[in-house]
Amino acid sequence: MSAFPITIYHNPACGTSRNTLAMIRAAGYEPTVIDYLQTGWTRAQLESVFAAMGVRPRDLVREKGTPAADLGLLDPGTTDDQILDAMIEHPILVNRPIVVTPKGVKLSRPSEAVLDLLDRRPESFTKEDGGVVTF
Repeated sequence: MSAFPITIYHNPACGTSRNTLAMIRAAGYEPTVIDYLQTGWTRAQLESVFAAMGVRPRDLVREKGTPAADLGLLDPGTTDDQILDAMIEHPILVNRPIVVTPKGVKLSRPSEAVLDLLDRRPESFTKEDGGVVTF
C-alpha cells in the first residue's frame, strides 16, 4: 500500500474526472480508480464519503444528464434517505469525481480542486481542452 493512498471515484466519460485523474498521475501517484458507474455504490460507502466531506446527499446530487428531476430529488421535501436510495439505484446521480486521500475527501470540481488533497503537485499540467494549470 502506498504511503499516500489515493482513491478516485471516477467516471471515464467525464472530462473533469479524466483531468483530475491525469493530474493525480502527473503528480506521481497511481490512485485506486473506482468506476462507480460500473461498481455502483453501497449505502455505507455513500454515508462514509458524505460524512468525511461534511455534506448531505442533496449536496452531491448531479442534475445534468441524470434522472434527478424525474425522480423528484430536487424537491426540497425529499429526504436524505430517499436521495441515498436513488443514488444506490442510479449511480450517475452522484456528482464526480470524488477524491479520497489522507488529507481529506473532496468533490474535485474544478479538477484543480484535487491539488488541495495532494502532498505534492505535478511540475506542470495541461488539461484535455488545452488549458494550462499553473502552480
